[in-house]
Amino acid sequence: MMLELRNIDFSYQRQILFDVSFTVCDGEIVALLGPNGSGKSTLLNIAHGALKPQSGEALFEGRAVTAFSRREAARKMALVVQSAELRFPLSVLEYVLTGRFAQINALGFDSPKDITAALKALEDTDALQFARRRFNELSSGERQRVVLARALAQEPQLLLLDEPTANADIAHQISLLKMVRQITREKKLGALVVTHEINLAAEFADRVVLLKNGRLLKAGTPREVLTASLLSELFETPLLVDENPLSHRPRVSWTVLH
Repeated sequence: MMLELRNIDFSYQRQILFDVSFTVCDGEIVALLGPNGSGKSTLLNIAHGALKPQSGEALFEGRAVTAFSRREAARKMALVVQSAELRFPLSVLEYVLTGRFAQINALGFDSPKDITAALKALEDTDALQFARRRFNELSSGERQRVVLARALAQEPQLLLLDEPTANADIAHQISLLKMVRQITREKKLGALVVTHEINLAAEFADRVVLLKNGRLLKAGTPREVLTASLLSELFETPLLVDENPLSHRPRVSWTVLH
């Protein structure tokens, strides 16, 4: 077991999360699904240590996440959020190297090891060809691969991805999640992925967590969790579930009522 969220409660002006518990283990992808406002991103920030729960614990390898220093946390976990414009015209390689801060030497300069790690991360995400280009000149799909490369350059044990396929076309969505699956398998990393893409979660996740109004509705394998009754309850709209004829995983579609 790597990441354990145990009985998490959290409030801003109102309570956002209610007694949420689940785990993410080495080498597996866990997809976190739920409507807007259900607390998914808040839960991701608690997992990362950016927020502290009112009660309950976020544990990494049995230790409270909030006990880690920023550098320690970056050596354990990498947070991947939707990319934004950079104010400074960094090249892709320079941008990926910023992910090395947790590993950087005492002098604060990029070492040959840092350069090698950054180039390997770009290679692993099929983005090496962008190394000399300006980050802000990349397309949305290209940026998402480079943002993932920056996270891998940290050499973490756990990836936390917040809507990594947002604003990407279906080809880039599939390509990115294939990369995440391959990387988690090869490097024995865990990955917690916040997404709205139900069918992509069905295809690529090992386990799925359904979150509704800040409460855990169900957690389990895609076949256990992605049922018509549970998804219709989660999204409060009629949904149909059958089987993908190729992968034999759940396939979700919606009904149009006239």
